[in-house]
Amino acid sequence: MEAIVFERFGGPEVLGLAEIAKPRPGPGQVRVKVVAAGVNPVDYKIRNGWMRGQFPTPLPAVPGLELAGVVDELGDGVTELAVGDEVFGQSDTGAYAEYALATHVVPKPAGLSWAQAVALPVAGETSERVLDLLQLRAGETLLVHGAAGVVGSVGVQLAVARGATVIGTAAPDNHAFLRELGAVPVAYGEGLAERVRALAPQGVDAVYDAAGRGALPDSIALRGGTTSRIVTIADPAAAALGVVFSGGGTAAPAPLYAAHARLAAEGRLRVRVAEAFPLSDAAKALALSETGHPRGKLVITP
Repeated sequence: MEAIVFERFGGPEVLGLAEIAKPRPGPGQVRVKVVAAGVNPVDYKIRNGWMRGQFPTPLPAVPGLELAGVVDELGDGVTELAVGDEVFGQSDTGAYAEYALATHVVPKPAGLSWAQAVALPVAGETSERVLDLLQLRAGETLLVHGAAGVVGSVGVQLAVARGATVIGTAAPDNHAFLRELGAVPVAYGEGLAERVRALAPQGVDAVYDAAGRGALPDSIALRGGTTSRIVTIADPAAAALGVVFSGGGTAAPAPLYAAHARLAAEGRLRVRVAEAFPLSDAAKALALSETGHPRGKLVITP
């Protein structure tokens, strides 16, 4: 089968299209004929070798955490799925390939496109985990940095659904989008703290940083000088500032995937899809992801 492979850590140039053996599912796994693979910032961070502590990566490796496709073969002990089922979820072996193995997948609703489905696992699981860590409650005010990105925008919607007031940082051309999601938009950059205080004179109860672009000092100031109830998923300065960095996953994410898929199929959870790339252009997709400016989900279609 064809797959994107890297044999050393580095930039997009280390990625190459290769012919590798089709994997066979082990106990509890299914093999999926991949229709769409999701592109995430963690993919280029793993490729660069920056995440070896969190994601041990024996080389050669196939990138890609998210997949959507059709079950092609069942491993021993799998009874809840059948060959031919349309599924989405988390890849065990790398999703930038024609076939991949998976343990944590759920049925894809018929009304959900492949690209919409593959945009849900990482953004949904990450945001639910962070909102739980923040202990966000109805009636509270949450500040979300990077609110117009895929992860941030899902976080905004899940927080609004919990009954919170959400202030979201984004570039001005994304403010209309944030209003559609139920957030109060605010421009990021110099003067952010003053702009947020004007919108929330009573202060903010919690901060979710999905951007990792240096907003933690302002976040601490907006929380009255405390680091409590601030969580980042992207800022490497977190440890030095005493802020919680959440980089782990949920042990059994399938129920979350299924719940978010139902919301998306019903139109109650929106994900923007920016662009789809053929497998041969995976390096271009990751290079665009690395700029930090795609307006929506990037998808690879093997």
